[in-house]
Amino acid sequence: MKKSFLALALSMSMALLACGGQKASTETTAAESKAESAAAKEMSEESKAEGSADFDALVAEAKGQTVNFYGWGGDDRLNQWLDGYYAEYLKKNYDITLNRVPMGIEDILAQLSAEKEAGAKESDIDMIWINGENFKTAKENDFLYGPFTQNLPNFKNLVNQEDPETNKDFAYPIEGYEAPYGKAQMVFYGDKTKGDFPKNTEELLAYAKAHPGQITYPALPDFTGSAFVRNVIYDIVGVEQFQTVKEDKEAVRELVKPAMDYLKELNPYLWKEGKTYPEKEPTMRNMVADGELIMGMTYSAYLVSNSIADGSFSNNMQTFIWDKGTIGNTNYIAISKNAKHNAAAQVAINAMLSEDVQLNRYETLKTIPVLDNSKLSKEVQDAFAKVDLGEGVLEQSVLLEKRLPEMPAGLVPIIEEIWQEEVAGK
Repeated sequence: MKKSFLALALSMSMALLACGGQKASTETTAAESKAESAAAKEMSEESKAEGSADFDALVAEAKGQTVNFYGWGGDDRLNQWLDGYYAEYLKKNYDITLNRVPMGIEDILAQLSAEKEAGAKESDIDMIWINGENFKTAKENDFLYGPFTQNLPNFKNLVNQEDPETNKDFAYPIEGYEAPYGKAQMVFYGDKTKGDFPKNTEELLAYAKAHPGQITYPALPDFTGSAFVRNVIYDIVGVEQFQTVKEDKEAVRELVKPAMDYLKELNPYLWKEGKTYPEKEPTMRNMVADGELIMGMTYSAYLVSNSIADGSFSNNMQTFIWDKGTIGNTNYIAISKNAKHNAAAQVAINAMLSEDVQLNRYETLKTIPVLDNSKLSKEVQDAFAKVDLGEGVLEQSVLLEKRLPEMPAGLVPIIEEIWQEEVAGK
């Protein structure tokens, strides 16, 4: 009935335009607009009702299910939050039991690949914490369910649909196959008693020379170490060309050569003279906490305040970023193609995007939220604004103002290979 109404309204508009000339067109404009507006409104209300009904059906199906959430388990604070607040929220509001399964993304992808080869009809992997090149790999190998984000009311109503990171992950089209989880951004941190912090790569070299052996970065392909190298490339070479460069190793090698030369020049002033590097970001962080290093870097924008609060860092530690900015990206949650508890996964992801859950994440974990502030009520906006971010960190507005885009996912392994060949231990 409502679809017929819209068709009739449009047909009337076209007929009037064809028959009338200038005067008729002017006289009918108001009527056309009114008819089309009424039709569009009814269609919108019908679509909204259908969407609500569809999600209500998912909620009903998910009731009593256990959803398996696979992802990296190396962050104790995050693990406690997931097993505590988030699990309790799902149980209380939807009667869904959360089962967090700590597993590295490489092992998750290997399991999905093995299940696909075996022709498995169901997978124990429901939700997956994923992003970047791993999402590209999973989507291109048909490991993921989707598109599904259009099914989630909170995604449609609370997330900025125009945000580039809503639509692309490391410049790779998302197309509804993953939903945002939390925003991350590379920041540096250091002991503020050791002098002014470097604001670019040139000053970093001078800083390293002034403090030999007290600075380093994680060995690639560690996620943070790889991001540090990409930040160096951006600072020296620029940003824009990496959004369009062909994924050809020799073309990329030529483009990043000035940055690789810089990293080789930096090596002798690093910890162990750049002959070796900490294997992982947490190792580097512990070295900073122990005083072996005076500077580190992280994708957790509020790591310093959390670490001061739990006693890991002294209150001399301060966050800083470079003048040209630092790379930011978004963490996402995907669903495996053959997830045994698909309904529960969709409902749980929608819950992750609720105002309550995102606010609690911000308060507890100091994770940059993924919700569009302009879509929130004044009360909720005020609640976010009142969150105490703690000591030694930068305001969210400062970070977002200097947020640089990630490189296309296909460039990341190429750059890591080039670093291994030209910089590591040199």
